[in-house]
Amino acid sequence: MSLQRKGENCVGWAARDESGFLSPFSLGRRAVGDDDVSVKITHCGVCYADVLYTRNKRGTTKYTLVPGHEIVGIVKEVGANVSKFKVGDCAGVVTYLDTCRDCNYCNEGLEVHCSKGFTLTINGIDVDGNPTRGGYSSFVVVHERYCYKIPENYPPESAAPLLCAGITVYTPMMQHKMNAQPGKSFGVIGLGGLGHMAVKFGKAFGLKVTVLSTSLSKKDDALNLLGADEFILSSDKEQMDVRLQKSKIPRFIIDTASGNRPFDSYLALLKPGGVLALVGAPSEVKLNPISLLLSILDAGTRSIAGSAVGTTKPTQETIDFCAEHKIYPEIELIPIQYANEALERLEKSDLKYRFVIDIANSLN
Repeated sequence: MSLQRKGENCVGWAARDESGFLSPFSLGRRAVGDDDVSVKITHCGVCYADVLYTRNKRGTTKYTLVPGHEIVGIVKEVGANVSKFKVGDCAGVVTYLDTCRDCNYCNEGLEVHCSKGFTLTINGIDVDGNPTRGGYSSFVVVHERYCYKIPENYPPESAAPLLCAGITVYTPMMQHKMNAQPGKSFGVIGLGGLGHMAVKFGKAFGLKVTVLSTSLSKKDDALNLLGADEFILSSDKEQMDVRLQKSKIPRFIIDTASGNRPFDSYLALLKPGGVLALVGAPSEVKLNPISLLLSILDAGTRSIAGSAVGTTKPTQETIDFCAEHKIYPEIELIPIQYANEALERLEKSDLKYRFVIDIANSLN
């Protein structure tokens, strides 16, 4: 693979310090190697990770940083060995651009657990030794293994949120076989970018979906827009107590909310043998005390599970499933010039339910 910088200019929007303020930025992209695909970006989803990285909330940001890891675009160049894509195809790029491709995990299709670590799409180091820059930019170069086909009949702006929000909730639902349990009760904590996709998948799987939220304003959307079967205001102890007395207690709850909070009341809702899957991002890296009654786990043989963003196979499965079943994220399409306001609103949970940047029509 050539490690020379490609002469073609790439433009984007970047944060330069912990204020997180984004402004135009010129950047370089590495050359297209034999196994690479160059994607001209048309759309990029706005993820909570963009807030965390641009504002250095995890303490690991390397500036200057171009955010964005829900990337969709049109293939403009392919390497000599590429067989999966051709110029003109619609393609997606997720949270990582590469792995070692040779360890046991990679060979088993568990790339996000690569023993040598994976190359993040933002705030990582590319194979040429330069920082990786994300999708708030004009194009990106990625190994074909980590590039995904977007079906022709699926809107590219809708595909963007699938590449992080969608796959993040689809993966644990499939791991715990929720797709094979129609009629069973399923709980979703939080109704944001991830949570609303979990509701959509739950309904597509034929589950009885209960949304648990601390915000009463989410009730109408949960029941009427997304079709959930029940809404519980989780900050209301009486509602939670009443739910505990009902027979249709879920065996699986997915927690999509960001930030740090106690889990006791949610664990108590689970049937014996139930699982609480955590996929939401902590707001900051801190050793905050977590309220957790071990007796709830022990007495009911309940468990807490984690889940990383999906590996290559389930990522493509998520995209194909949504195309086949006509599942579309609820999005607000915005120009790149609105990115700073979008991040502010995202941090306040002031959106329904995913911002997608129209890169093709607004980035010059």
